[in-house]
Amino acid sequence: MIEIMKEDAIAFELALKIADAAVFGKMQRHLKNIEIAVLKGALSGQKYDKIADDCGYAPEYIKHDVGPKLWQILSVSLGEKVSKNNLMAVLAQRAFAESEGMKETSAISYLPSPPSKQTELEAPVGLIALESPLYIERPGVESRCYEEITRPGALIRIKAPSQMGKTSLMVRILAHAKQQNQVNTVALSLQRAERSIFNDLDKFLRWFCTSITRKLQLPYQVGEYWSDTFGSKSNCTAYFEDCLLPNLNGILVLALDDIDEVFLHPEIADDFFTLLRSWYEEAAYGDSGNPHWQNLRLIIIHSTEVYIPLDINKSPFNVGLAIELQAFNLLQIVDLQQRYGLNLSENELSELMQLIAGHPYLIQQALYHLASANLTLQQLIKTAATDAGIYCNHLHRYLRNLQEHPQLAAAYEQVIKSSKPVELEQLSAFKLHSMGLVKLHGNQVVPSCELYRRYFEARVEM
Repeated sequence: MIEIMKEDAIAFELALKIADAAVFGKMQRHLKNIEIAVLKGALSGQKYDKIADDCGYAPEYIKHDVGPKLWQILSVSLGEKVSKNNLMAVLAQRAFAESEGMKETSAISYLPSPPSKQTELEAPVGLIALESPLYIERPGVESRCYEEITRPGALIRIKAPSQMGKTSLMVRILAHAKQQNQVNTVALSLQRAERSIFNDLDKFLRWFCTSITRKLQLPYQVGEYWSDTFGSKSNCTAYFEDCLLPNLNGILVLALDDIDEVFLHPEIADDFFTLLRSWYEEAAYGDSGNPHWQNLRLIIIHSTEVYIPLDINKSPFNVGLAIELQAFNLLQIVDLQQRYGLNLSENELSELMQLIAGHPYLIQQALYHLASANLTLQQLIKTAATDAGIYCNHLHRYLRNLQEHPQLAAAYEQVIKSSKPVELEQLSAFKLHSMGLVKLHGNQVVPSCELYRRYFEARVEM
């Protein structure tokens, strides 16, 4: 055991272990990412304004909300008054006391209480449920989305490769919106539309309106608002303006998931995206337009860059709030492993990061199997890029996709064989990125993680 001296200085990792374990023991929850960031900033002597700037939050939110609540939580959990000024001293004294045997568990080996069996065995498949303790927030992302969705006529664009947590974030934005008065929410995945519908704008917009009507449990009146005199876009607009929005007597938050499906069909893409942009602008007109449009808030979710040609003045992809989800950083992975009841060392976390680069789905899978005691970390790393590893189904799905698209496979072969970033034809680069197989570096790409490089390197003749 490392000897801890009774002094005011304390390493952040140790301070975090002590604070998090105390909070979990008292309140049955771990510190949130934003609370960890404030804790770290306070221990470094930073002012609230600096902490807020580093985290991407408003200074007032950190100073008057997160900070005071955190000191109150720590005071209750540690059993003594904690403030920003005495935080270092309180945690250093607690570390010293534990090292002297005043606690049953030393500070160095102090682990958070293990999660319940239900949490431990929660297999990470698909979106992460609202009540799940395994959802990791991105600093500044959720709070910005929650604030934006309350604005009249709001538009939020969420972009990230496959399995990065877009739909899980969408579900939380919708749940937050529902907490407001007279808010109706609809989540519509465009993958549910039959392929034939995408070939005709009129069929697509009829399906679009009918699907939303069904989800809102309103009477079907699409036929009554569809006129041969007007075009499909005008009919769809009239249906929203005269039927849907007035009958709701409140706000409609409409989330469009998998909107990339429209990119594949240029025969409808330009008209549909122009339509969404026009609705967004209708809301911006305020008193000069129809006030019902201010009650429509849009969430658009897509996996890839917009590679179809769109007029910059008619595109919904350059207005509203843009959110691009990133891979988990080390702090987020430390938080997540604690929720699984694990305590990987710094070197072990580094090995894991080197293999899968913080990819949320891959990290969740790894931690789940480690927490379930299915295998050790070394076994996981050794077999990860093989057909016997925990990622075999995930990798097989990618392999089948590449085999079905030889041109895409040939492009990816260039990437994994090269030790330097590779410049690909734009469409191939965007499609590989949307799958999560590459990272974009300007006009060039590299494999998104070592796992993919190892696995597909042995299968280059795809």
